[in-house]
Amino acid sequence: MTTSSTGRAHHTEPSEPIGDGRFVVRRPVEDDFARVQHGLTHWWGGLGGEAGAQQRRLLVPRLFLQHFTGTSLVVESAEDPGGRGPLAAFLIGFLSQDRPDEAYIHFVGVAPEHKRAGIGSALYERFFALAREAGRTRVRCITGPANLASVAYHTRMGFRIEDGDHEVDGVAAKANYDGEGLARVCFVRDL
Repeated sequence: MTTSSTGRAHHTEPSEPIGDGRFVVRRPVEDDFARVQHGLTHWWGGLGGEAGAQQRRLLVPRLFLQHFTGTSLVVESAEDPGGRGPLAAFLIGFLSQDRPDEAYIHFVGVAPEHKRAGIGSALYERFFALAREAGRTRVRCITGPANLASVAYHTRMGFRIEDGDHEVDGVAAKANYDGEGLARVCFVRDL
């Protein structure tokens, strides 16, 4: 790593191949923030309009790229590694401070043009390995009950849906989990 004139770290170490070989993965640095925010704005096909994009951006503030980089990952083109081109994917995760057996995946995004290239699954598998190496035996994450694609994806990745207090479209969810009117589907996967 080197430091820019702003004092922020730049990635200079080689990245590792991921997915189908067209991509590399590395730990994020603070200078990746704008590219992650761009993904949060544009990768969800306009879901929720500008209000939805703003909600997604607010879920990944800069602090994640300042304090959780050791457990988070970014993916970029193998032809342009090092943070200059657009991101292909990212995973923001951490090891629980209060639950020593758990790790948590906070947010994952894959650019629409790179879906089905194996990047998302590879990111999850790398995070699972990182959690195991840290002695964690369980990974948790959540999604919105209306996001049926995410529910199906997490189930395929070996997560089970935890019991909820009601159902949304046949999926167990916890009402008001993230505040009034914000139900969430809660997942857990044993490692």
